[in-house]
Amino acid sequence: MTSVLWFQGGACSGNTMSFLNAEEPSACDLVTDFGIDLLWHPSLGMELGEQAQQLFWSLARGERPLDIFVFEGTVILGPNGTGRYDMFADRAMKDWVIDLCNQASIVVAIGDCACWGGIPATEPNPSESVGLQYLKRQKGGFLGAEWRSKAGLPVINIPGCPAHPDWITQILVAVASGRAADLALDDLQRPQTFFTTFTQTGCTRVQFFMYKQNSPEFGQGTRSGCLFYEFGCRGPMTHSSCNRILWNRQSSKTRAGMPCLGCTEPEFPFYELRPGTVFKTQKVSGTVPKDMPTGMDTLTYMAVAAASRVAAPAWSKEEMFVV
Repeated sequence: MTSVLWFQGGACSGNTMSFLNAEEPSACDLVTDFGIDLLWHPSLGMELGEQAQQLFWSLARGERPLDIFVFEGTVILGPNGTGRYDMFADRAMKDWVIDLCNQASIVVAIGDCACWGGIPATEPNPSESVGLQYLKRQKGGFLGAEWRSKAGLPVINIPGCPAHPDWITQILVAVASGRAADLALDDLQRPQTFFTTFTQTGCTRVQFFMYKQNSPEFGQGTRSGCLFYEFGCRGPMTHSSCNRILWNRQSSKTRAGMPCLGCTEPEFPFYELRPGTVFKTQKVSGTVPKDMPTGMDTLTYMAVAAASRVAAPAWSKEEMFVV
């Protein structure tokens, strides 16, 4: 059996709710089919009070082996570095985190908050929140840039707000089955299998993006046009597999007419949620998107956009969805 302990820091429990909706494999499959021993989870754990504390201390002191430590939410350091804004089991949560991370063979950060601070770490960050090994794109975070688990690995980051449920369970299965060393991580310590392609990969609106046809209204985004040009969709520059591994095996934000908010990237929420930046493409001189699709510069974009609009066939300006 592979032992797993799951803690929550500064979190909304969104990643727990996502995890419980996993299908391939499901949360139950982890236990029944893949030999995972879920020692404790804040929503599922049976131990309370002194019983729970005895379990936590036995793991923190190394008296009981801990194979995988999963952390959801930010590490809260406030006020003034004490961590007392987030007390848990008679200690600052940050103290539990450092002890458990140092005892675990593998550490997995679930969700934006645990990976790089997420929304709580947005300036002015009154809670002094950080991710386990990043603060936004700056490597270091709570544990430090050079920290490694007992297995010699950095924190495995599975970002998202929330993370896709199957990303969570599939990575836990890979680690539990002894394949952690085979996981290829990108430069932000995300598993490449889920975070190499873009959210746009597999998007049903890609033909509208190709011919630079925008949605005239937000509501019309469900029927025609690309949401990148006016409504702030970050699908062309966000690394995720949301349109390859569909949510609930049915859909995704962009398929449902909702702009991708780029929630698997360290900068999320972009522009610090300033008024006028949400669901609205930021532009230079009112015409050219400020944030270019990955790998494209402004001049190239303008040339390609002009040519695409001229070459756009009639069907690219029509509704493509009839259901």
